Amino acid sequence: MQRIMLKSKIHRATVTGLELDYEGSVAIDPLLLEAADILPGEQVQVLNLNSGARFVTYAIRGRRGTGQMMLNGPAARLAYKGDTIIVIAYAPMDDAEAQVFKATVVKVDARNRIVKVLKK
Repeated sequence: MQRIMLKSKIHRATVTGLELDYEGSVAIDPLLLEAADILPGEQVQVLNLNSGARFVTYAIRGRRGTGQMMLNGPAARLAYKGDTIIVIAYAPMDDAEAQVFKATVVKVDARNRIVKVLKK
């Protein structure tokens, strides 16, 4: 049996911008993508702590070193600049792998600078 498990999380990031006239995605500073082990094009779920909205999109590279966390396309209607979000990536695992796998959790400050990277 396969289980869908938490693989990576960017915790309590701040939305830095919104671009409605874009095909869709969330643009994330590559420093955050690398720390969280999320690849460009990888499916992610975004949870908006301000509104309770939850939606699925895909990650793209933003501008390195800027703390960028920009929602594009339809996702831009589900948040406001300054909202606090959690970006989650999941992965299928068999039971044995799921028992020992440790997810990567990237904690950031209000400017989306990495504060701590944990394996949980």
